[in-house]
Amino acid sequence: MIEVLAKLGRGPVFLAGEVLECVITFTNPLSASSTSASSEMLAWASAQIHCQFHASENRVALPPSDGSKHDVQAENETVFVPNRGERGQCILSTPPKILFCDLRLDPGESKSYSYCETLPVDGPPSFRGQSVKYVYKLTIGCQRVNSPIKLLRVPFRVLVLHGLKDYQFPQDEAVAPSNPFLEEEEGLKKDSRLADLATELLMVATSRRSLHLYNISNTRGKVGTFCIFKTVYKIGEDVIGTFNFSEGDIPCLQFSVSLQTEESIQEEFQRRRGQPVSFTVHARHQESCLHTAQSSFSLPIPLSSTPGFTTNIVSLKWRLHFEFVTSGDSAGTCLVRGSQSEAVTWTGVEQMEVDTFSWDLPIKVLPTNPILASYVSQFSSTNSITI
Repeated sequence: MIEVLAKLGRGPVFLAGEVLECVITFTNPLSASSTSASSEMLAWASAQIHCQFHASENRVALPPSDGSKHDVQAENETVFVPNRGERGQCILSTPPKILFCDLRLDPGESKSYSYCETLPVDGPPSFRGQSVKYVYKLTIGCQRVNSPIKLLRVPFRVLVLHGLKDYQFPQDEAVAPSNPFLEEEEGLKKDSRLADLATELLMVATSRRSLHLYNISNTRGKVGTFCIFKTVYKIGEDVIGTFNFSEGDIPCLQFSVSLQTEESIQEEFQRRRGQPVSFTVHARHQESCLHTAQSSFSLPIPLSSTPGFTTNIVSLKWRLHFEFVTSGDSAGTCLVRGSQSEAVTWTGVEQMEVDTFSWDLPIKVLPTNPILASYVSQFSSTNSITI
């Protein structure tokens, strides 16, 4: 028996273009019955990253697959196929890397191997929607002699920040501080610069503030104004907005604000023409506001959510969805005067005419620092299997 343990040192969330590093440890556990003849042998071990795509048959019409590309060796259990047994299509994969050949482990002995691979920048982000799914996994295959291959899958999350792949790092870095006594791999050095660049770009894009003021009106007149200071956010931030109903001509009885994502299938891949767009609500605020001069809301963007993106099949956009309930009468008819002689009391009317209308405000949601997103990830940094 051999235990295989795979550990992602920095966490299970990465930016496209970063280097994923995984330490894989093979152990022959020492038990009471172990003897010097209890050594274990593995013929080989290999690792590969792949992205699995799955689409809902009711919503997405994919082109027929090319049967001529079918690999008959994939059905052989002695061939390393990382996505064997999984649903959907493998749309992206890195070249497989051999970790070792002919590994012998004595009882109680362990050996570790480091797997490093740059995540492709042209792939989609990790996404689990109502119509499609994009799932990334690192698959480690191990085989004993004359035995089927055993697979250890390590799921992880990929965030995509557009513009990173077009950035050219300066060739002359002689002025950069360095330690001549330490050797640093070029790949890890570039990976560190890439993460720093992403953090800087996100900070610049989401820190710009400018007043956006919108008039809220229906067919009968002005209800109020809405103010928001920016429309570009990172996941994990709060969307904050304020209302001013003091200058409105139409009384607003109630409002609600929903933070939503809009998942739409590209027209050429739609199952039926004009099929509806899928919406997902991530946060919602509702408030009764009769005789309220000003109000506000704060909606958190979950760290587990997917920033906006577009592929050849699906598009994901973010928006604020507003719903307003206004009075069909003047402000004075919302209250009635009581019949008490000593004091004047006002009570709400039992029935009144109301009007409702909605409004959508598009916003842009970008990724965040992958280390921050790792804290709330549903994936574990450590995965294991026994073979």
